[in-house]
Amino acid sequence: MDVVLALLALLVALAALVVALRGARSTQPEPGADLPADAAGLRGEVAALRAEARGALRHLAVVRYDAFEEMGGRLSWSLALLDDTGDGVVLTSIRGRNEARTYAKSVSGWSSEQELSPEESEAVAHARLART
Repeated sequence: MDVVLALLALLVALAALVVALRGARSTQPEPGADLPADAAGLRGEVAALRAEARGALRHLAVVRYDAFEEMGGRLSWSLALLDDTGDGVVLTSIRGRNEARTYAKSVSGWSSEQELSPEESEAVAHARLART
């Protein structure tokens, strides 16, 4: 059980790193920048915020499953963390009787150069449909 908790902590740290790296790429507004006083200016601000949010990992989905027939409880899982353009990562943890293995595959444009398992593909499909 301690190994599973350690792996989950590692995955959360990895997800936080991905989010931090994406945030570092976005442009930050100048401190003290004045808000526009008119409706057209506010529309521009909203449009800029929406454009900035496209890079956020807002499309998330988890698929839990039994990777092996002898294991029950759906302890294996695949987690898709994607932005509005379908770029991000799929994290997978496969739990066996004596060990757990964790994998990360990059995703670009809702697909991956690496072959995705059926569960990973399902997680990406669910994430694509997710609306935040």
